[in-house]
Amino acid sequence: MRMRTKSWAKPELAACSYYIPEPEALRGNWAEKFGEKRPVHLDLGCGKCLFLAETAEKHREINYVGIDLSYDILGVGRRNIQSVFGEEQPDNVLLCYYNIEKLPRLFLPEDKIERLYINFCNPWPAAKHHKRRLTHTRQLEGYFSFLKPGGEIWFKTDNDDLYLATKRYFTEAGLELFFDTQDLHAEQGVENILTEHEIMFSAQGIKTKALRARKA
Repeated sequence: MRMRTKSWAKPELAACSYYIPEPEALRGNWAEKFGEKRPVHLDLGCGKCLFLAETAEKHREINYVGIDLSYDILGVGRRNIQSVFGEEQPDNVLLCYYNIEKLPRLFLPEDKIERLYINFCNPWPAAKHHKRRLTHTRQLEGYFSFLKPGGEIWFKTDNDDLYLATKRYFTEAGLELFFDTQDLHAEQGVENILTEHEIMFSAQGIKTKALRARKA
């Protein structure tokens, strides 16, 4: 369901200290923008940022970039981040509006991205649209231009077909799969912070499928 337009979203983002209005200007210099030099992780399609907010608050030793293609959703995301951090302005989060299919224009090898999160992305079920999947082999090869050697991709979905296809895409792209489950919530001792979609689907009895792979 499409989110209703929120007239307050753009003004609040413009006033936000960790929103980046022109992200391409930081290409090759993301680490410097954060100030504190830490590993950088990307949340692709960060949505309402429930996952990003909790993850960033828990892992202060990591810098996070949340990317989405909706000002309205990013506006809600910013509010959720502030709800978690309270009066504190997070120094390990940056948000930006950008088309994920064009990510190689946003990051360079020197940005040394250590991990990508792809959570509950559009499954694009029609065969003619499969190349638009964020986990498609073509997309993965684009991420390799800035994902450092040994860098990881963490993927979650409710969709069985996308889960199976993504396993194939990972293999085709030469990624080393090190975690694979068709019921993430049944796994013991595995860190997992919930997304808004994960909460919704779990309430419906739909299991979360997950893959984690490493760039060789």
